[in-house]
Amino acid sequence: MDTRELLKKVRQIEIKARRNSDHMLSGEYHSSFKGRGMTFSEVRLYQYGDDVRAIDWNVTARLNETYIKVFEEERELTLLLVVDVSGSTHFGTQGRYKRELAAEICASLAFSALANNDKVGVLLFADGPERYIPPRKGKKHLLHIIREILEYEPNTSSTSISKTLPFLLNILKKKAIIFMLSDFMDGDYLSTLKIALRKHEMIGVRLFDPTEETLPNLGMLQVYDPEKRDYVWMNTSRKGVRQSFQDSQRKYAQYFRDAFTKFGGGAIEIDIHQPYLKKLMQYFKQHA
Repeated sequence: MDTRELLKKVRQIEIKARRNSDHMLSGEYHSSFKGRGMTFSEVRLYQYGDDVRAIDWNVTARLNETYIKVFEEERELTLLLVVDVSGSTHFGTQGRYKRELAAEICASLAFSALANNDKVGVLLFADGPERYIPPRKGKKHLLHIIREILEYEPNTSSTSISKTLPFLLNILKKKAIIFMLSDFMDGDYLSTLKIALRKHEMIGVRLFDPTEETLPNLGMLQVYDPEKRDYVWMNTSRKGVRQSFQDSQRKYAQYFRDAFTKFGGGAIEIDIHQPYLKKLMQYFKQHA
């Protein structure tokens, strides 16, 4: 993708993301994710019905009238987008790759966070962490994130979630909202994910193309594996081969659901051929 095409794509995503945020996502995002806690705002005179536990005894003694402390929700949060940029994310039929949809979803979430004065950062990963942009505010920063998701070329094409999560835990010192977007064609990351879920609010977003989950009966077929960057021959006329392939895809999907929901995380599955906004709204409403 050349520079002009990239900028055009970023602009298209920005327009759609801002529309999604302004008209639908922003309010749901705000109600779904709470602040880190309560912070002191002011003192005011006690009124009938106020919680006596909120009385500020020092001010009350000094002014000889009963005052209470008023607290407000500490709203500012950190949103971290953890995005898979491995070889398999360059797959997609009907004119859209998984990577492009990931950029669009991230943009919608990022502009919703911006509307709530939250910081947004991104971690791109493949066979481990690849590119980290620390959380900041501002439209220019968000557009930079979108460009990176679209054009970044990883050093490796394979996927390792278990190698990525420890880096994430090291860079985030305070509780954050984390959306991890991937096709989750990986396993054996439950133990590291469990640790991350204790500290942060994590939502996994599995992006999949239905055409890659089954093999057609086409005889001997040369199939390109984007993770290994190599071609392999498969005898798709054999029922056992087709079934084995389908079982492996289902295994990845089920492992994803179990891993993210077992310890209190969120799990969203999005068919890249279908509108994604409904899935996000549904999750936010259930989570609020």
